[in-house]
Amino acid sequence: MARRPTINDLAAEAQVSVATVDRVLNGRAKVREETARRVYEAAQRIGYHAAALIGQRMMADLPEIRFGVVFNKERQPFYQDFRTEMESAIARAPNIRGRMIVDFVPSQSPSDFAAVLEKTAARTDALVATAVNHVQVTDTIARIQDNGTPCFSLLNDFAQGVRQSYIGVNNMKAGRVAAHMVMKAIQRPGKLGVFVGGFRWHGHELRETGFRSYFREFGPDYSVLDTLVNLETRQLTYEATLELLQRHPDLKGLYCAGGGMEGAIAALREARAPGQVALVVHEITPESRAALADRYAEMVIATPLRQLCEAAVKLVSDTVLNGTTGTPGQLFLRPDLYLPESV
Repeated sequence: MARRPTINDLAAEAQVSVATVDRVLNGRAKVREETARRVYEAAQRIGYHAAALIGQRMMADLPEIRFGVVFNKERQPFYQDFRTEMESAIARAPNIRGRMIVDFVPSQSPSDFAAVLEKTAARTDALVATAVNHVQVTDTIARIQDNGTPCFSLLNDFAQGVRQSYIGVNNMKAGRVAAHMVMKAIQRPGKLGVFVGGFRWHGHELRETGFRSYFREFGPDYSVLDTLVNLETRQLTYEATLELLQRHPDLKGLYCAGGGMEGAIAALREARAPGQVALVVHEITPESRAALADRYAEMVIATPLRQLCEAAVKLVSDTVLNGTTGTPGQLFLRPDLYLPESV
């Protein structure tokens, strides 16, 4: 039968004295948070019987922050991963007791976004969200902030000049990265297609602008066709891609600047051989990973979710505890780039 870890074992594992462990366990005197955390982590590692009690004592003195999180597309693997990463980042955050309240928007309608944002904000201390850029959303964010709840945009910027800060990749640069990859892949002028989720997604517009500006600068002989809206849906993207390939059998490249890329991948698998159309998409999912492995995709531009969530939690915590900055800002993160040989 394994021996039960003792207080001496815990002190040795945490590299502190037994007296320090006793103070952490019983709250006899103030212990630095760094030391208490070291004892707590050591207790978890060795299976010390009072590890949960230590955690409770540590958390009791910390300020509580309720994080309101608003996403869309609840069933998409990307947003499921996003939710998990945000929960983990809040749980790991030092110096606070974090609690996450998450809501999903049922459609891309600005009124739906506005309603969910207000509902979530009413129950939280700060709001982080992905949302369309629309005057109704901007007015809602202004009211929420006037009521004392700071708001932050993730992935896709909205309510510019009103919200506290944007956290995500530089979408203009992401579009130029996609264009660079497409040009390198096809190596000669040809026709190129572009999908966006909708013109209310500010991030998609910036990606499209970056994509087109790159070819204006470095590939004026390439023909970027009229942008197609896919509403970030798989079926619509699938049907639109097949129609695009039928109308333009000489299509050389395709850029999905938002969601719905699963439909484009399915259509290319059905109508073209690997590599015939240079495809660049956003976010790493089972479908995009498989497309890279099978050479149907040249590159996946992915949001560094762990880094984004940690940055968002820190920025929100600092704002709630220390007050708003007063000046809306942006925090750009470097995207993760996946190639066929890196999956």
